Amino acid sequence: MHKVVIIGSGCAGNTAAVYTARAGLQPLVVKGLEIGGQLSLTTEVENFPGFPEGINGPDLVENIRKQAERFGAVYMDGELTEADLSRRPFRLKVEGEWIETLTLIVASGAKARWLDLPSEQKLIGHGVSSCATCDGFFYRDKQIMVVGGGDSAMEEANFLTRFGRKVALVHRRDTFRASKIMLDRAKANPKIEFIMNTAVEEVCDLDQNIVTCVKLRNLVTGETWTRDVDGLFIAIGHIPNTQIFKGQLDLDPDGYLLSTGGARTNIHGVFHAGDVQDRVYRQAITAAGAGCMAAIEAERLLEHEGH
Repeated sequence: MHKVVIIGSGCAGNTAAVYTARAGLQPLVVKGLEIGGQLSLTTEVENFPGFPEGINGPDLVENIRKQAERFGAVYMDGELTEADLSRRPFRLKVEGEWIETLTLIVASGAKARWLDLPSEQKLIGHGVSSCATCDGFFYRDKQIMVVGGGDSAMEEANFLTRFGRKVALVHRRDTFRASKIMLDRAKANPKIEFIMNTAVEEVCDLDQNIVTCVKLRNLVTGETWTRDVDGLFIAIGHIPNTQIFKGQLDLDPDGYLLSTGGARTNIHGVFHAGDVQDRVYRQAITAAGAGCMAAIEAERLLEHEGH
């Protein structure tokens, strides 16, 4: 019987592990398939407080994990495949083994939607990104391309004009899902060029292991061409890793966990942390803060119950 089980090993999960471990709760952390979360896909992180020279993304989450282990957190390889939250203790199935816990912190994150091009996948972190706030700074005075047609794409494109010489926004259709205010703001920005009815077919250059150009195709005419770019930002949404909790935990229409206040979910003893609930900020520092909140709530609940 565990007092605390944490699902996810990114900034949120690892920070929750630090706090619950320091409270003497000996948390069990289920690493999940994406060990380290979104930060494992990034290179230099320059906006996490305390690192004036920046820090490598995987190094940051690894340091927090070591910190948690120092205080007694235990990490378990594998993925959560089944969950019974109908009563406490909760029952969780990880790699074929059932475990029980008095409290659960869901920090399983959200994965970016990608174009799923082989070349794109190989260049993630080497010019391909899903986070303008994280990586825009690296493209000062360079050519940038954003893919998407929703509010996120408009916001990313506008933000990236602070750094890039020119920002091309590529969209598969001739109409947008974005709200009128966000679309109007992007259209009013002279540094943003709209490329409509167009899809990215390939990202180059794999030989140099860095983005140098993209191959585009007009979906109406069939015309193909190559355009030089230094950075490619994919802004077509995120997918929260909550499918396994559907029907038990309350989710919004896009699958994000709904909060009932603080870090609490609709089930007593189950808490949320990080991108699994946050569709707005999605930063390492906000995920870490959310992990702290969830840990403190779990600790106080267990203390109140005399555990």
